[in-house]
Formats: sequence, structure tokens, C-alpha cells
Amino acid sequence: MSFQNRVTPLGEIVATPERGLVYGNRGCLHDEHGRIRRQWQVKRWISCRLEFRGRHRAGGPMPPGRYTGLFFLDDATALAAGHRPCAECRNADYKSFLALTGAAGADELDRRLHAERPAVHEQKLEELPDGAFIVLDGDPWLVLGSELLLWTPGGYAERRRRFSSPVDVVTPPTTMRVLAAGWSGSVSLIHPNRLP
Repeated sequence: MSFQNRVTPLGEIVATPERGLVYGNRGCLHDEHGRIRRQWQVKRWISCRLEFRGRHRAGGPMPPGRYTGLFFLDDATALAAGHRPCAECRNADYKSFLALTGAAGADELDRRLHAERPAVHEQKLEELPDGAFIVLDGDPWLVLGSELLLWTPGGYAERRRRFSSPVDVVTPPTTMRVLAAGWSGSVSLIHPNRLP
């Protein structure tokens, strides 16, 4: 049985066997039985490395009374869902991300991102940077070069050509500016399963 702790680019928390390449949290979201009871507890939504200094979490991803461990397919998924790099396990990523936002520190950045999620905003598709997510017919699609890739929990399942039109963008505006500046961190921005 899979835990309900995998996050989609739309910020939804789902149960699926695929774990992904990025770990993170939004506080304690589960009850004593491991059931998700809320979508977030704190405004500090972070994305982390799967492994850091050999640490192992006692009690698994949902220990009673502790933060809920969440998993993301890749960093683009975490960013679209409104998360940002962790200041501890991804310190260099956090510092470069923070600098590109112009925020004075983590509190300001987290307030800004919190105000932007889970809103969808319209923007011209041809203006979007690689790593951004859009929604087409209710499904999340990753922008990558001249293509769009359909997101699934296990990787990208379909591709189509990028077109010229306004679209609904899921990735928060603050994060869009960071991606547009060419930012990428130490964890995989885009999952290697991108179709042949």
C-alpha cells in the first residue's frame, strides 16, 4: 500500500507507488493513522535532497506528530507545487534561488510563495522558461525547449510541440522569474524519464 505523500505539480497530495527524486515537507499533515488531514501546516514549503549526511528518518515518512515527508517526481514538480529549496540540505541552491527572488530572507520568500499558491495565472506559452508547468485540459504539462511533456507520477508520458497562445501557468510567479534567469539546483530539475 502506498502512502498518500506524493505531490503533483498542481500541489495535490496523492497515493502512488512512485517515489520521485526530491523530498520535502509542509509540516505535519497526517493523523496518528497516517491519513492526510490537511494540505499544509506551515508556510515554509521546502524541497530537499533524498539523502543528506546519512540521516535516516525514524518512523518512516509519517511518524506520529512529526512533519509529513513528501515526494516529488523532480525539482520542477516541487517548484510548480509552490515549494522552494531547503536552506539546510540544499544551502547553495537556496541561496542562489533567494538571491534571484530579491527577497530579504526565508520568511519574506515563504510569505510571497504562500500568497501565490495554489493560484493559476495566465501567460503566453512562448514566454515561459524551461521547467515551468502549465495546465491543458486539466493535466499538468512541463515546458521544455520547443516541447511540452505530460507529467505522470513516474515520469513524462507524452510530448507535444509548444504552441503560441496564452495558457494557464501553475508555477508561482516568483519561481517563474527564478527559472527565467536560468536557475537550476543540485537535484534534478527535470526527471530523466522524458520519453525516447
